[in-house]
Amino acid sequence: MTQHPPSRLRGSETLWLDAASDLLCEAGIDAVKIMPLAKRVGLSRPSFYWHFKDREALLDAMVQRWEAKNTDGLITRIDAYAENICEAIFNLFDCWLNDDLFDSRLDLAIRNWARTDTSLQQRLDQADAQRRIAIEGIFTHFGYSETEAEVRTRALLFAQTGHSSMEFQESRFKRLARIPDYVEVFTGQRPSEGDVGRFMSRHLAE
Repeated sequence: MTQHPPSRLRGSETLWLDAASDLLCEAGIDAVKIMPLAKRVGLSRPSFYWHFKDREALLDAMVQRWEAKNTDGLITRIDAYAENICEAIFNLFDCWLNDDLFDSRLDLAIRNWARTDTSLQQRLDQADAQRRIAIEGIFTHFGYSETEAEVRTRALLFAQTGHSSMEFQESRFKRLARIPDYVEVFTGQRPSEGDVGRFMSRHLAE
């Protein structure tokens, strides 16, 4: 009978994926290799193969997880109930203030990786298109023209990507305090005290 090593000696799929994502963010795709990952998680190289056929399988699983979290998760937050455009954009901003909803660091790492991987670039383009369509839908739902919705959506997404890539150093409190002004810039409307209060209550409690 084949003897299987206990789970503590082979880790879990999540453990390996977390380590691979961290390494991707820190050093780029060329650094994501089996032996460095094994050392990082403190397990043997053969332990890796209990979860993934090879390195390519790991990379594909990592991309799938990014798609599920950063695109599907973002769209789910966009679909949350909102009484007005400001509240809808506050819902979207939840993603960029909560790593459990959207991993900005990983998103940037995926973009850097895609520059040298045409198949990943295609998946990234699809993800970006899905995000744009979903956000544009918020604006058109609340009465903006299609052209205005497109421009406001692009400005919003470009600003967020730029914020991540430039790695601005600011406290969480300062960033939160500026969000209502960002919402006004992107929507052309000043959010109500009620909208601001509900948004702040979600994040100041964290």
